[in-house]
Amino acid sequence: MDAFNGVRTPPAPVNEVVREYAPGSSERAQLIQQLSDFRAEGPRELPMVIDGLSQMASGDEITVVEPHSHQRVLGVTRECSDHDVTRAIDSALAAGPAWRALSLGERSSIFLRAAALLSGPWRSRINAATMLGQSKSAYQAEIDAACEMADFFRFSVADAHDLYERQPRISPDGVRNELDYRPLEGFVLAITPFNFTAIAANLACAPALMGNTVLWKPSVTQQFSASLTMSMLQEAGLPPGVINLVTGNGDAVSRVALTHRQLAGIHFTGSTATFRHLWRAVANNLDNYVSYPRLVGETGGKDFVVAHASAATAPLVTALVRGAFDYQGQKCSAASRAYLPESLAAHVLDELVDATSSLTYGDVTDLTNYGGAVIDRRSFTRLAGLFDRLKNDPSVQILTGAVADDSEGFFISPTVVSSANPHHEIFTTEFFGPVLSVLTYPDREFESTLQLVDSSTPYALTGALFARDQQVIASASSALRYSAGNFYVNDKPTGAVVGQQPFGGSRASGTNDKAGSILNLERWVSARTIKETFVAPTAHGYAHQRTQ
Repeated sequence: MDAFNGVRTPPAPVNEVVREYAPGSSERAQLIQQLSDFRAEGPRELPMVIDGLSQMASGDEITVVEPHSHQRVLGVTRECSDHDVTRAIDSALAAGPAWRALSLGERSSIFLRAAALLSGPWRSRINAATMLGQSKSAYQAEIDAACEMADFFRFSVADAHDLYERQPRISPDGVRNELDYRPLEGFVLAITPFNFTAIAANLACAPALMGNTVLWKPSVTQQFSASLTMSMLQEAGLPPGVINLVTGNGDAVSRVALTHRQLAGIHFTGSTATFRHLWRAVANNLDNYVSYPRLVGETGGKDFVVAHASAATAPLVTALVRGAFDYQGQKCSAASRAYLPESLAAHVLDELVDATSSLTYGDVTDLTNYGGAVIDRRSFTRLAGLFDRLKNDPSVQILTGAVADDSEGFFISPTVVSSANPHHEIFTTEFFGPVLSVLTYPDREFESTLQLVDSSTPYALTGALFARDQQVIASASSALRYSAGNFYVNDKPTGAVVGQQPFGGSRASGTNDKAGSILNLERWVSARTIKETFVAPTAHGYAHQRTQ
C-alpha cells in the first residue's frame, strides 16, 4: 500500500449540542422508544471482548439490575478469571505493533467516526443504556453518555495533533531536531467508574488514541453501557485487540495485570482508597516492570460551596440544588459542604429546603422525575447507616430528607443537614450520595472560614465561590488556590465541559492530569529526541589544543 503523503488536519472540535428532551420533541420520543425496546428485550449477556471477540468470562455469574427498579434484571455478566485477564493482555500486546504503525491521522479517524455515531444513530441507545444501568435522568445521561463522550473524542484528536506538532524550537543550519512521540512500551490498564459512561470510555480511549493498547475493566454496575460503548467503537473501526474489555469486580485484574512485566500505565477513576492500593501494588512490583508505569488517577472529593455576604442568593440556591442533587450526588465533583454567612443563611436555607423537598427521585424512565436511585445496595446501605447516625446525633440538625427506601429501588432522598461543628464527619467525609452539609459562619469571619474550607478535608477536587465583590473574588481565589483543581466563581462545582474546563484535582483527589486536555494525553506517550546531522564533522580535535 502506498504511503499517504498529505498532512492530515483534524476538523476543528466543537462541543456537542445538548438536547433538552422537552415534551413533544423528536429526541424525547426516540429515547422513550429505546428505553421501551431495551426493557422488552429482557436480560442480555454482558460479555468480555478479547481480540475483538465477545465471550462470557469463566467465573461466577453476576446479575446487573436497574438501580431504581432492582427487580428488573438488565443483564448477566461473569467474573473474569486469571486466565481471562492473561488472554486479554496477550491480545493487547499482540495488537500493539500494528496499532503503533498506524499514523495519528489514521487512528484519529476511528474516534472521530465514533463521535459521529454518538451524535447520530447511537445517541438514544447509549443514553438509554446509561439511564437504565446507572439510574440517570434523561438530561444527565445526555450530557454524559452522548455529549461528553463525543467531546472527549473530538477534542482529544485535536489535542493529540497539537502535541505531535510540539517540536524543538531550534534546528540550526546543518541539523534537524525532532521529537518522536512514542506510545508506552506494554499495555495500559484502564479501571473505570460506574458514574460516567463518558469517563469510562475516555479512560480506555485516550491512551489508545496515542498508540497504546489497553486492558479495560469497567465497573460491574456500568457494564451495560460499557458493553454498548465497546460495540460502538468496533462499528467505528477499532481493530481487534486494541481495547480488550474484561468483566467482573477486578480481583483477577489485580492479581495478573498489576504484576505483569509489560504494565505500562494505569488510567483510573474511582475511590481514593482503591487508587492508593493500586499505587502500593505498583511500588511493590517495581523491580519486575520493563519501565516505570505511568499512574494517572482521579479519585474522591469533598467539594465545597462557600458564599460571601455579597453573594446573590437565587443563583446560590440553584447551584446548591443542582450541584448537590443532580445524579443523586454521585459525582466526584458534587457539592457536599456549604459555608453560608449569617446575613444570608436564613433566607438561603429556607429557599434551599423548599427546593430540595420538591425534588422527586424515582424510575428514570418517567422523565418527570428529577433523578433516580443510588447505584447499588452497598451504596444504599452506607447512606442509610449515615442517616441512622445523624438522627441520633444532637450536634446535627436534619433540615430535610434523610429517608432511605429500598422497597422498589435503592432510593436515598435529597438531604440537607447542618451543624455548628466544622470538623464533624458531614464536613470531612465523602459520602457519594445526595447529602449536602451546611455550616453558618459570622460574616466577619469570612477569611478564617476560607482557611477552614481549605484545611478540613484531604481532598482538592472542585469548589465554588459565590460573591459579587470583585476584591473578595480575587482574594478568595488566592486563598483557595490549592483547595480545588476545578474552581468555579458564581456557579456550581459540577459540570466541567471538555475543551472548556479540563477536569481533575490534587491532594487526595488524584494526580490532576486534567482529563479532556493535552495534559492527560502527554502521560500516554514517551518522547524520543532525534538529531540528524546533514554533514558530520570529520576531525576530532578542538581549537584550544593548538599552540598557535
